[in-house]
Amino acid sequence: MVQCRPGQLLGDPPRILLIDSYDSFTYNLASLCRRSIPGCNIHIIRNDQISVAQLTPLLGLFSAVVIGPGPGSPDNDKDIGIVKHIWRLAKEHLLPVFGVCLGLQSLAIESGATLKRLNVVKHGQISQVHHTGTGLFQGVGVVEAVRYHSLHVVPQEAGDVECLAWADDGQENGKVVMAIQHNTKPFWAVQYHPESVRTHGGGEEVIRNFWTQAEKWLISHNRVSHPWSTSAESVVGKAWPHIEPTPYAAGVEDADEGLVHTQVVNSPAATIIDICESFGATEEDCHFVLLESAAQPGRFSIAGCLSPASLKITYHINERRVSVERNGERKWEDLDSQDIWTWLASFMHSRRARGGEPDVPFWGGFIGFLSYELGTHSLSPTLPIQDTKQPDVNLVFVERSVVFDSLTNRAYVQSLLSDDSEWLSNVASRLQKVVTPPYHPPTPPRTPSRVSITLPDQHTYISRIKQAKEYLFSGDSYELCLTAPTRISVQQPAIINGVSSSWELYKALRRSNPAPHSGYIRLHPSTLISSSPERFLSFSRAPALCQLRPIKGTVRKGPGITRAVAEEALIGSPKEVAENLMIVDLIRHDLHGVLGEDVTVKQFCGVEEYKTVWQLVSVIEGQPSANLDHEDRHNLGWEVLRKSLPPGSMTGAPKKRSVELLHELEDQPRSVYSGVFGYWDVGGGGDWSVIIRSCFKYDSSCGMSAHDKGPTATTEPTGTQEWTLGAGGAITALSDPDAEWDEMMVKVESVLRAFQAAI
Repeated sequence: MVQCRPGQLLGDPPRILLIDSYDSFTYNLASLCRRSIPGCNIHIIRNDQISVAQLTPLLGLFSAVVIGPGPGSPDNDKDIGIVKHIWRLAKEHLLPVFGVCLGLQSLAIESGATLKRLNVVKHGQISQVHHTGTGLFQGVGVVEAVRYHSLHVVPQEAGDVECLAWADDGQENGKVVMAIQHNTKPFWAVQYHPESVRTHGGGEEVIRNFWTQAEKWLISHNRVSHPWSTSAESVVGKAWPHIEPTPYAAGVEDADEGLVHTQVVNSPAATIIDICESFGATEEDCHFVLLESAAQPGRFSIAGCLSPASLKITYHINERRVSVERNGERKWEDLDSQDIWTWLASFMHSRRARGGEPDVPFWGGFIGFLSYELGTHSLSPTLPIQDTKQPDVNLVFVERSVVFDSLTNRAYVQSLLSDDSEWLSNVASRLQKVVTPPYHPPTPPRTPSRVSITLPDQHTYISRIKQAKEYLFSGDSYELCLTAPTRISVQQPAIINGVSSSWELYKALRRSNPAPHSGYIRLHPSTLISSSPERFLSFSRAPALCQLRPIKGTVRKGPGITRAVAEEALIGSPKEVAENLMIVDLIRHDLHGVLGEDVTVKQFCGVEEYKTVWQLVSVIEGQPSANLDHEDRHNLGWEVLRKSLPPGSMTGAPKKRSVELLHELEDQPRSVYSGVFGYWDVGGGGDWSVIIRSCFKYDSSCGMSAHDKGPTATTEPTGTQEWTLGAGGAITALSDPDAEWDEMMVKVESVLRAFQAAI
C-alpha cells in the first residue's frame, strides 16, 4: 500500500464511485464532481448492478463514494439497492460518502430519522437554503437550490446525524432538512440537487467542501487507495466520461466516401409546396417525404426525390429482423446479436459522403420516423411489447433531393449517384420553370366527406391524472407526461380527383397551424403528417455540435397577448418554469452521458415567438472532446439520439421510472406519437423533431404492386381513412386535472382544424 505525505492528494488522482439509483440527473452530478474535484476519476454503477459482497472488497480502490438521487423511497429495497449497506460498513471498509436527495434520506433513516411526506411537493422548485456556515457550508454564502422531492426526513434529537442546512417552507411544510452530517462517520448529504442548472451557491462550493472534509478524514485515518486494477474495471466499468459511439456490425469494412453532386438554382419562383407537387407529392401511389420549415425560425425545407429503387427500411421491436424494400421486392436481414441501432449505423457507415454545399444541412441519407416504443424498449427492455401495426423504424434512403432555403430563395438539387448529371440538369431546368399558381381553395369532393371523431374519455383521463399525481407524491417521479389518443375516421378515398387526400390534409394543416418542424412522410402503408413546433435533437457535421430545444409552456396568440403578457404568463408561472427546468436537467444528463463534460445551457426558459403561439423554450448544447477521430464523429449524433429517446419532454423525470409508470397509466402503445421524425445525413449531421401536433394512419390496403414495382393505394370513390392524433400534457404536483384536460383539448383542436372539424 502506497503511503502519502500529509496534505498530498490521496489516491492521486482521487477515484470516486458514484452509485446511480436509476435517476435522470446522474451524469450532471458526475460532471459537477469533476469540476469540483479536479482530476478525479469517476466510476458509475447502478444500485443493483453488483451485490454488497462484490462491492465491499472494491471500496479500497476508491477515495470516496457519492450516492446519487433517484425515484422511490429509501425504505424500499428495490428502490435503494446496495445503498443502505454503505451506511453499515465495517470500520476497516469505511470511507467518505456524500449523498444527494434519496442518498440523504437513506442515510437519515439508517441513522434513526423519521421519513415523512411533504404537505406540498417540491419538484423543480427553487428555495433559499439556510445553513450553519460549517462543514459542507464553510465559507458558503447565499444558497438558492433546486429541489426535487416529495419525501423528507426528521432526524432524532441528539441522534447520529445533525442538521447543517434547512429550507423554511412556512405554512406549506415548515422547516425542512436540506443537509446533514453523521456525528461519528465520514458521511455527509444534501436533500436539494446541487447538480441542477438553477442551483446557485450550493453546488461546486459544497462538493469542494465535501472533498476537503474527506481528505482530512483520509489523512487522519492513514487511508490510502489501492492501485487500480483491470479486474476492478471489469466490474465497475471505465471511468466517466468515456465516449463510445454506436459500434458497427461485425464484418463491416471501411469504404471510400462518396461524392455529393449539387446544382444551385437561384431565386426559384415557386414555394417548396410547388416543388413537391412537381415531384410526386400529389400522387398517392408513390412514396414521398418532405421535412418543411413552414414557419419561423425554420429556414431549410427538404424534399426527397424518390423512385421505386429508393431503399425503404422498416423494423418492429418485437422482431429480430429488418425489412429492406427496393423495386417492390422485400428482403429480410436477421439482426443476430446486434441491435437495430448498430445495423443502421453500419448501413450508413458504408454510405458516407463529402463534397456537398457546407451550409446545406442535408446532402442525402435517411429520412423517416422512429416510434416512441423504440425508445422505451431501449430504456426499459422488460416492458411488455404491445402490438402495433406501425413499424417502430420507418426510413427511406434518399439519394436524390431538393433542399430549399427560404432565406436566400435558393434551391439545391443534389444527388449521391455517380454519373447523374443529366438528372441534375433536368431538375434544375424544371425548377426554373415552376411558377407559383394563384391560390384556389381545395376543390371539395363530389360527395362531402364525413368526419367522425372519438375523443379520449374525459373521466378516465382525469382519473389517470390523479393517479399520476399520487406517483409524484410518493416520490416515484417528478413529472409525468400523460397522453391519450384521439381517433379520426374520415369517409373518403385516399385519392380524390387524382390527388392524394393526405397531401391535401397536410397542406390544410400547415395553413391552420404552421410550424418550424413540419413534415409529410408517406412511406406506405404508413403516413405521418406533422406540424411540430419542437426540435428534439440536431447534430452538425463538423465540428460535432449537438443541440436540443425542449418546449414546456405555451400561450396562444390573440388580442392583447403581447410579448410582455406572454412572458408574465410563462416565466412568471412556477409550474411552467418547473416543467421546463426538469426537462433541461434531464437533457443535460442525457448529453453528459454520451458526450462527456462539455454541455452547456445556452438559453433557459426563453420566450420565443411563433406563428400562432408564444413558447417557453430552453436550448442545451454539447460537444465531444476535440481528440475524437473522424470515424467516431460520423455517428456520434446517432448515438446521442439513441441514448436520448424517448424525448424527455414526452415522458417526465426520472425517465426510466416515468416510462414504466406511463405504460401502466396509458395501457396502450403511443406508436408514432411521441417518437421523432427527421433525417440522418450522409455527411454525419442530423435533425430530429418530436412528433406532436401530428396525426398518422396505417392503411392496410396499401401494398406493393408486382406490376409496377411501387406502392399502391385504393382509388375507389368511397373509402374510410383512420387517423390517430396523440396529445397530452406534463402532470406535476401543481397540476389542476380540469385545466390539464382543457390544455390537451387545445392541442387536439390545433390538428383537428385541418379536418375541418370542431370538438
